[in-house]
Amino acid sequence: MLRDLRTNYQKSELTEESINSDPFRQLDEWLKSAIEEENPEPTAMVLSTVDSKGYPESRVVLLKEVNSTGLVFFTNYNSKKGRQITANPNVSVNFFWSKTERQVRIKGVAERIPEEYSVDYFKSRPIDSQLGAWASPQSRIIEKRQVLDENFSLYQQYFQDHEITKPPHWGGFLIRPEYFEFWQGRSNRLHDRFEFCLSANEWIIHRLAP
Repeated sequence: MLRDLRTNYQKSELTEESINSDPFRQLDEWLKSAIEEENPEPTAMVLSTVDSKGYPESRVVLLKEVNSTGLVFFTNYNSKKGRQITANPNVSVNFFWSKTERQVRIKGVAERIPEEYSVDYFKSRPIDSQLGAWASPQSRIIEKRQVLDENFSLYQQYFQDHEITKPPHWGGFLIRPEYFEFWQGRSNRLHDRFEFCLSANEWIIHRLAP
């Protein structure tokens, strides 16, 4: 039965003494730990946006950079998430690493990164991924799978004689966080939770009840 499935978390703890006062550094520490512990897809994060009717929409994207400014991911700007961010840049993301029994929630404002940075990252991608960015009209209705395969073949042939450039509709977003929550699973459902709220360019930390 689903209601009988549960895990008693007990691998670690998060305390007032151990948590980093800088949420970006805390996130970096937990990301590195998730990678070292070989969590599946450690950079995968659930990105939530809001549609024109006010409904939240969530999907998994891959984090490609985190720095003192924010989190960067890449997508098709004409996709649902791209269009929703353009209309309403307020977003949230969620990481969950089962092997380290940790979760991070982040809320912030998304903006496009400079074009030259998107071009630089695009050039670092595998060739098939570059071609895929051209071939897929992301989030649009297509008649059948064959449409994608034919598009891929057409661009594959075209770029045999041309340099593969970044599509104008593809690039990166930077999420500037205004809120972090770090969750460490603990036994008896008495988990450790800390929130960071940005106020006048200063991060205010509170412990939350689980």
